[in-house]
Amino acid sequence: MAISKLDLPVGVVARSLNDAQQLAETLAGDVAAALRAAIASQGRATLVVSGGRSPIAFFEQLARHELPWAQVLISLADERWVPVNHATSNEGLVRRHLLRGPAAEARLLGLYQVAGSLEQAALKAEQALAELPPIDVLVLGMGDDGHTASLFPGSPNLDLALQTDCPRRCLPMQAPSEPRQRLSLTLPLLAAARRPLLAIQGPAKLATLSAALSHADASSMPIRAFLRSPLEIYWCP
Repeated sequence: MAISKLDLPVGVVARSLNDAQQLAETLAGDVAAALRAAIASQGRATLVVSGGRSPIAFFEQLARHELPWAQVLISLADERWVPVNHATSNEGLVRRHLLRGPAAEARLLGLYQVAGSLEQAALKAEQALAELPPIDVLVLGMGDDGHTASLFPGSPNLDLALQTDCPRRCLPMQAPSEPRQRLSLTLPLLAAARRPLLAIQGPAKLATLSAALSHADASSMPIRAFLRSPLEIYWCP
């Protein structure tokens, strides 16, 4: 299957790259250009990224770009409820692979909060996110089950998180994998991004994307809520 064969909604565009290295370089170049444009027009830029293993090469490429990094605010689409020094922390991942060299001047607004429960942590993250300006660039990933950010099928709060009028910026979520306790930005906040991007790799992810495009129910495959204009998809085999 080729991504060019998919029946994409109007306004959704897809780019096919040769390999993971080219995807990381191309995505980083496009994100850097978008951040520069935002800074030129409004004096600052906001970037929201996803965690996991897949974005590491992209983070390292983006960190090499010359930008007025002090004018960039970076935040996360989701987070595992673990301390920042934990091996699976998304904030820790960003700090290790993106906030280095000149890019270390960027400000990072993390989601992890010390609290007595996941719900309390989500409420504290909600308060912190009051400082988040409108998102200029959003970089999402996607799991083989069709989840994006930490919007997992079957999570108790998923229906609320996917409501277009959800009153919360951040909700506690439950993932089927370890660590199960997560925090995730909700659909209204993510969907308001001025330039949303989706980066995926491999035939399995392409098959998942194809399945998501063939149905409208976002509760079973949350990525479906984002498969609408505008969206740019970056894929490599």
